Amino acid sequence: MAALAAQRKEMCMAGSTFGKYFRVTTWGESHGQALGCVVDGVPAGLSLSAEDIQVLLNRRRPGRSAFTSKRREDDEIEILSGVFEGKTTGTPISLLVRNQDQHSGDYSDIAHAFRPGHADWGFFAKYGFRDYRGGGRSSGRETIGRVAAGAIAEKILAELGIFVCAYTKAIGPVVCQSFDAEEINKNMLYMPDHEAAERAGIYLADCMRNLDSSGGVVECRIKGVPAGVGEPVFDKLDASLARAICSIGAVKGFEVGDGFAVARSRGSDNNDAFAMDGQRVIKKTNHAGGILGGFSDGDEIIFRAAVKPTPSIAQRQETVNEAGEEIDMEIVGRHDPVIVPRAVVVVESMAAVTLVDLLFANMTARMDRIASFYRDK
Repeated sequence: MAALAAQRKEMCMAGSTFGKYFRVTTWGESHGQALGCVVDGVPAGLSLSAEDIQVLLNRRRPGRSAFTSKRREDDEIEILSGVFEGKTTGTPISLLVRNQDQHSGDYSDIAHAFRPGHADWGFFAKYGFRDYRGGGRSSGRETIGRVAAGAIAEKILAELGIFVCAYTKAIGPVVCQSFDAEEINKNMLYMPDHEAAERAGIYLADCMRNLDSSGGVVECRIKGVPAGVGEPVFDKLDASLARAICSIGAVKGFEVGDGFAVARSRGSDNNDAFAMDGQRVIKKTNHAGGILGGFSDGDEIIFRAAVKPTPSIAQRQETVNEAGEEIDMEIVGRHDPVIVPRAVVVVESMAAVTLVDLLFANMTARMDRIASFYRDK
């Protein structure tokens, strides 16, 4: 009975590991000593350096523009295991980023109050205890481990000719009307539309003047995925992506292809006609967003994630405290007026991690391929 109780407790405390064949476990809190992840299932022989990971981490780092938190963190990655002489060894890769600029005192006045829009109440209701400093485990800094793992996943995908590109599709009411891939990294909002980026900047400045914040939409495009990736029925490609993307703290919605617009469509309009391009099956349109029946169909995969406004705002808000008293609060400290630009690389990373996991699973789908692999040995 004691063993069963311990197993049940372990199951209740789970939730920090993602994936089956390419497994990522993240750890750490916003104001702890460090954060990081352990990545298991990385094949031996992949070229990997700290610089490969740092490039992606720099894209989510705070303090890089007027529209991000003023918290100054280097977010310098340390590879503790799993890499030798620039190559992965096939053993678990442990990655660490040390916290440097915690201002825990900013949270002393609200240590026993539940911030509207945050996970404070959920953590307290579940565990009866919580780390109030910057949200602890629910902080956006938890995504450091996701991005570090995503950098490894993107290296694997690049070897297979698969490329993931995420960007800001909308901030508040400002929506990109054009797509220029080269424009994405030319503005700090990561928008592929220069005019939209300028209008979004004006909108965000107005939000900041009013002590408010904004939400937005991250769009992601994935090229090069072969047809047939995804597992029936509960590990479908779109279901797996939805689980991965919706696990990101600020994400409140997810859609693939035409998404919710299909509810207003007709079958004659929504169906993508098939055709032949030499010996290859193609589609004439892509309303499905590159996923049919839970499997990749060989077309470009397109999905979007709705990101909520940053809940930490300086306006007076109504809430309650742990004693059950109704109070007013004003949140001070260093907070992003919009989280969308920094969420872009997190969405991209989770998409990459999901794809690698499903690609590895797909290797066992056909007996002829398994036999061919081992007979060739």
